[in-house]
Amino acid sequence: MPFLELRNIYKTYYIGDIDVPVLKGISMSVSQGELVALMGASGSGKSTLMNILGCLDRPTSGQYLLEGQEISRLSADQRAMLRNRRIGFVFQNFNLLPRTSALDNVMMPMSYNPEHLPERQARQKAEEMLGLLGLTDRISYEPSRLSGGQQQRVAIARALVNKPSILLADEPTGNLDSHTSEEILRLFGQLNQTQNITIIIVTHDANIAHHAERIIHIRDGIIDGEINPESVSAGAGGAE
Repeated sequence: MPFLELRNIYKTYYIGDIDVPVLKGISMSVSQGELVALMGASGSGKSTLMNILGCLDRPTSGQYLLEGQEISRLSADQRAMLRNRRIGFVFQNFNLLPRTSALDNVMMPMSYNPEHLPERQARQKAEEMLGLLGLTDRISYEPSRLSGGQQQRVAIARALVNKPSILLADEPTGNLDSHTSEEILRLFGQLNQTQNITIIIVTHDANIAHHAERIIHIRDGIIDGEINPESVSAGAGGAE
């Protein structure tokens, strides 16, 4: 059984009397522990697909199975609970609370976890995660005192602190310089190998996709094939 499976997923938005089809029959599967890039140009449907994978939205039709559970028809509350327990998110803009320390930013998701860890345990867990990402000496720093790469590491620590089974990264290096981008992408690779966490990176950029084990290409709302990462030059630039 695949870890994650989409079966004939359609997504249509309804704007007044106008139907806007975005996803047009997406079928794909991802195995436990894979590092996959979902690559496509702007407007290809990849962000809509990520929203469905992350339980932020529901498909119009089709099935989404995560670890064998059919989740495409869950209620909003059920999706929120599943997101908190099993899915981590990393975004291009970091989305850190600006006047809050790195430690408190990482602790935040645990306050929504059904386990409700005592504050002392939650603090220890957050400190350990920041240490894993090389930020032990930055735990008291607010985002404004951190570099872009350090902010993204805090965001990754926050995404991982509840030990999700899948990490979704949406253009995770879009606001970083090339050197820092390489560091973050190597970090994803290390986390994938050492933590066996399934990672899906959503991107338009071949330089980013090059770091994945598989590249699934989406165009005009359909998957038009897979690309061998070895065939993607590290200097190829973005997708057209």
